[in-house]
Amino acid sequence: MINKFLKGLTTAVALGAFAFAAVPAQADVLDDIKERGVLRVGVKADYKPYGFRDTSGAIIGIEPDLAQDVADKLGVAVEFIPVVSSNRMQFLEQGKVDLMIATMTDKPDRRKVVSIVDPNYYSSGTNILAAKSFGFTAWEDLRGKPVCGIQGAFYNKKTGRDFGANIVAFKGTAEAYAALQAGNCVGFVYDDSSIIASLAQPQWSDYEMPLPTIDDAPWGLAVKLGEEGFNTLMSEMIVEWHKSGRILELETKWGVENTPFATAMNAKYQ
Repeated sequence: MINKFLKGLTTAVALGAFAFAAVPAQADVLDDIKERGVLRVGVKADYKPYGFRDTSGAIIGIEPDLAQDVADKLGVAVEFIPVVSSNRMQFLEQGKVDLMIATMTDKPDRRKVVSIVDPNYYSSGTNILAAKSFGFTAWEDLRGKPVCGIQGAFYNKKTGRDFGANIVAFKGTAEAYAALQAGNCVGFVYDDSSIIASLAQPQWSDYEMPLPTIDDAPWGLAVKLGEEGFNTLMSEMIVEWHKSGRILELETKWGVENTPFATAMNAKYQ
């Protein structure tokens, strides 16, 4: 009886080993990218100056420039795939993009969905863009008032819950800006770094960023969960971007005042 049991166990183990060996090893995403000859990067197309369309329709900005650096490192072409806050992680999960550099705040719950690379490459806080005529001075001034937001942005909940604003969420920034200018919202809650860039444009001369910035938080670029080799490569590239001053250089190129985060990271990695 024991011999029969041992014989059956040996057969089961052998079959299991054969079945395991028959399963092809999962291809590394870096090999796939090089074989394809194209790096597909999810970027924003409505978030000037981090990712936006020029007059020809091409996507340009700080993050597309960083994505180009990665493609150059891999020796491949780059394809920019526009994403928004509500779908950027899903695009990465579903394999529609290989890499996501799309103004995403690094949050613990997001690290369960995608592989956010350390160290962080950027940072911003939360503020509002509002007409000067409102004279806002405190977040509590928004209580009971309609405030434009972007679907999927983490600060919508806090602005509504803690300060009593009525969030009117839009899929993209173009719709939110249009609603703000049409008077459908008293303000647009968004990243302060983008608001500062907007205020440099003539069409926003009657607007301001009146409130104290809150929730300054780092941004994380991401690869698909399990892609450890790609994660390591991106970690090394981020360190080099900070060390070389590449982030500071791109801020200057795209008209953004050098941020405290980028300046501090450059000093850290010297």
